[in-house]
Amino acid sequence: MNEVASRLVAETVSPWWRGATIYQVYPRSFADSNGDGVGDLAGITAHLDYIAGLGVDMVWLSPFFKSPMRDFGYDVSDYCDVDPIFGNLADFDALIARAHALGLKVIIDQVYAHTSDEHDWFRESRASRDSVKADWYVWADAKPDGSPPSNWQSVFGGPAWTWDARRQQYYLHNFLSTQPNLNVHNPAVQDALLATAKFWLDRGVDGFRVDAINFAMHDPQLRDNPPAPGNHLRTRPFDFQQHIYNQSHADIPLFLERLRTLTDSYGGRFTVAEVGGDDNEREMKLFTAHDRRLNSAYGFNFLYADALTPKLVREAVEAWPDAPGIGWPSWAFTNHDAPRAVSRWAAPADHDAFAQMAMLLLVALRGNIFVYQGEELGLTQAEIAFEHLRDPEAIANWPLTLGRDGARTPMPWVSQAVNAGFSTATPWLPLGADHAARAVDVQASDATSLLEVTRRLLALRRGYPALHHGSIKVIEATDKLLVFERVEGDQRLLCLFNMGSPPLGYSPKGAWQVIAAVGGADCWTLPGLSGLIVEARA
Repeated sequence: MNEVASRLVAETVSPWWRGATIYQVYPRSFADSNGDGVGDLAGITAHLDYIAGLGVDMVWLSPFFKSPMRDFGYDVSDYCDVDPIFGNLADFDALIARAHALGLKVIIDQVYAHTSDEHDWFRESRASRDSVKADWYVWADAKPDGSPPSNWQSVFGGPAWTWDARRQQYYLHNFLSTQPNLNVHNPAVQDALLATAKFWLDRGVDGFRVDAINFAMHDPQLRDNPPAPGNHLRTRPFDFQQHIYNQSHADIPLFLERLRTLTDSYGGRFTVAEVGGDDNEREMKLFTAHDRRLNSAYGFNFLYADALTPKLVREAVEAWPDAPGIGWPSWAFTNHDAPRAVSRWAAPADHDAFAQMAMLLLVALRGNIFVYQGEELGLTQAEIAFEHLRDPEAIANWPLTLGRDGARTPMPWVSQAVNAGFSTATPWLPLGADHAARAVDVQASDATSLLEVTRRLLALRRGYPALHHGSIKVIEATDKLLVFERVEGDQRLLCLFNMGSPPLGYSPKGAWQVIAAVGGADCWTLPGLSGLIVEARA
């Protein structure tokens, strides 16, 4: 299918975001324009042509808001301004203008569960129990013995409560103690959060990725969480509990309906939730139900999986049937919070073959797909020495939890340049040892590279309605063989993957034509770590 026809397919599907490919940019590590070792908004703008050239529909920017950077931007001290390390609002406006000129949509993070303890809201809240914002955060008295109000534990280790001498109370923080939880039960807090969303919508953003939304409301009765069953490895106190009362309150969807009303009032906006935890599948469906909450959600089916298997794929896609009231899924194999997939799922010797097979699989899934910066280059998980770690979780739980730094290392642009072209200064995190060899300039001149394969596969996804937004049905999912079909109208595609090493054969009935193949796959032989997409012919 030619480029014009491909574009028409994408433009005529309603709504526009259904089936979209979203490219995630982690601003600190994408491109440094001013030589301070930290990526910034101007650096992103300078490379938007590269992103557009991949064939994606949308860019997701991880936080760039004012922040003391205890959690690298997910501890917001001002929702409506740019942190100086990333630039300023004029830089953001220039990024939006250039992206839109290139036909790219832009979504940004919204962090509604907590703020930084340096946010003016928290400073006012902690100053007095009688302040206007006294109940904008979750405060509670100590138990008679002085201990915290409940047994809740924080994700990053230790109790989820910190004593504050000013208020003579504890405050809740599901993450760092410098990330106090907002009391999103409070209508005034909801109004303030929606006002920040409106601020960015007015500046031209095309929607939001909503961070950790199931942590946004707690049990007002502060009941203790029950212990978690089983004997699995536990690296944090958080792992010892079932997280029933510190998160996932039943009123969260009502707040999301308010957010959806706002975004719909701007027309053509897109919202996607991040939802983690043991109950995330139910919550993702709840947060996207009946087309009046968020447009989509993604969980951690693949992000934390130790292996990519046909069974894992089957369970993930079959959990999202095309049925009334069921939302539209999104999928990510890797992101800034999870070790890079190719390092989790493939032996070093199999790296290149596996990366191409995994990209073909991602492109073939029903739903929206995320491509994390460097995933199109096949970047591996970098090994970061303890003295270079920046991630608070990694530092606190070393060495059992290696943290997120290894997936956040700088993007390699030019193989032979200083710091692979990311910055002229020492980067905030060291580059991965093998990343310069996978730089953009190396792969852009090699038709067999993962970068060029990714470009071709994303064009294929946009050009075939069955891949872009059609139905999905798993035909076979054995130990290593995965076969599913994608159908839209009279277009029928068969997608086949060998996730193991020994060659496999598969012979469907009818006449078929190959439209994509990686790893040497052909009709009907699938070498180890290969994939094939074929189209039915009358």
